[in-house]
Amino acid sequence: MPHPSLALEGVTQVLADGRTLFSDLHERFDARPTALVGRNGVGKSVLARILAGRLVPTAGRCVRSGRVHFLPQQVVPAAGDSVADLAGLGEVLAALARIEAGGCDPADFERVGERWTLRGELQEALHAQGLRGIDPDTPATRLSGGEAMRVALAGAWLSQADFLILDEPGNHLDRGARQRLLAQLRQWRRGLLVVSHERPLLQAMARIVELTPAGLRSHGGGYGEFLEQREREGAAAQRDLAHARAERARLRRELALQHEREQRRQSRDRRQRRDANQAAILLDRQQQRSEQSAGRRTLLRQQAGDQAERQVREAAARVVDEAPVAMFAPLPATATQRRVAELEDVELPFAPRAAGRLSLAVSGTQRIGVVGDNGSGKSTLLRVLAGQMPPVRGQRRVRVPVALLDQTLSILPAQATVLASLRLAAPGIDEATLRMWLAQLGLDASRIAVPAAALSGGERLKAALACVLHAAEPPQLLLLDEPDNHLDLASKEALERMLCAYPGALAVVSHDDGFLDRLRLDTRLQAGGEGWSLAPW
Repeated sequence: MPHPSLALEGVTQVLADGRTLFSDLHERFDARPTALVGRNGVGKSVLARILAGRLVPTAGRCVRSGRVHFLPQQVVPAAGDSVADLAGLGEVLAALARIEAGGCDPADFERVGERWTLRGELQEALHAQGLRGIDPDTPATRLSGGEAMRVALAGAWLSQADFLILDEPGNHLDRGARQRLLAQLRQWRRGLLVVSHERPLLQAMARIVELTPAGLRSHGGGYGEFLEQREREGAAAQRDLAHARAERARLRRELALQHEREQRRQSRDRRQRRDANQAAILLDRQQQRSEQSAGRRTLLRQQAGDQAERQVREAAARVVDEAPVAMFAPLPATATQRRVAELEDVELPFAPRAAGRLSLAVSGTQRIGVVGDNGSGKSTLLRVLAGQMPPVRGQRRVRVPVALLDQTLSILPAQATVLASLRLAAPGIDEATLRMWLAQLGLDASRIAVPAAALSGGERLKAALACVLHAAEPPQLLLLDEPDNHLDLASKEALERMLCAYPGALAVVSHDDGFLDRLRLDTRLQAGGEGWSLAPW
């Protein structure tokens, strides 16, 4: 299709709890590669679903020109799904298989269309994603989070869509997969909208659209230009707000003086009327005219005051709320150099043969970065260390309280509210303190009272962090599996500061080298083709 596009026409979305997420959005997305950015919880994923036709807005409409393929933030295989199903091509391949077996159902021929070589194309796309040894019939539940995302991306490139909408496509991908994703995005020649907080992806976009509580703001050019323009606009908005507030204060002083003079004038008029030697009818007319004049002056003062208040509100609405995000980890018991955890000749379940066995000793202040390709066993290692999964053989010994924040955020029940989950994790803490902790993470009162399933990915991750860090027994061994996924830039920086100050033992899985480099790690635990290796960071 020569000119794919998506157009928002007065789109408003009201959540089930009655909160208006955004209102009266008007924007057009054309074939230019565009990034949608914004703080956690502002509604980016909801807007992406509306643009893709997966969600009907409360008001307004989205007009689509061409076929849209949507890749959600979380790619979770259902029981019984194959790799082909996860790629969104299962029905077409099943129809093709029935035709090849001699079937003559017209619906199968219509479903296949001209895609007679699709099975080979999918196999080739899987190889291009670095997924050797995986074919369309492989059960999708065998895949790691990163492998599942790569399968879904392979399906996106084969979707024949006129417009791709990708919600955080870099989540869970290792370094090689992120480089491939970036190269494929640069080669895509049709409509493209990417929801992301990753700087390399943002820098590859031709346009940035920011979603804020005030609405959508479009910035032509790349991410660097966007940051410069936003900084200029933010400074101008702050100046306008300061000027409007100063004008309001000046007007209030003037109005107070006018009111004081009016009071003195009325008092003088009453004395003169009392002492005047005139007919009562003339005095009554004079009082009536005086009261009418005073009423007009009062109305003018009220109108001037209302205008000043309106100008302050309008100026404040142009200032983007960039409230800082604060994360504080309660200090564990005094850390020592003694061993807090050991794995002795352990064989990990489900891990590749080469990376299946290892021995590891963790001291009380050790800070480990766990790195390696998707599917190499990193998440399984953390689950074994946390005691959530037994090793196939070997010994696990952990001598201190341990907490794991996994990729699925299983610590956070989907149907429980954030406040209820934190109350369960930290019994005996008063509700005001719980609410303060959540507010410091950027979770306001309206968000902590809804089920966790209704939150954005970034909001859920913050809530899960709160439950881990403020547990009744603070962990002395903290295990984090890709904790930087879903977080906006401000929240990621807050997480980095908190982890740098954490004095206990730490093991972090991430594919973001910059994030790991800023955590003051001392040990690199690498999963590779020859097994596990330890080295200084």
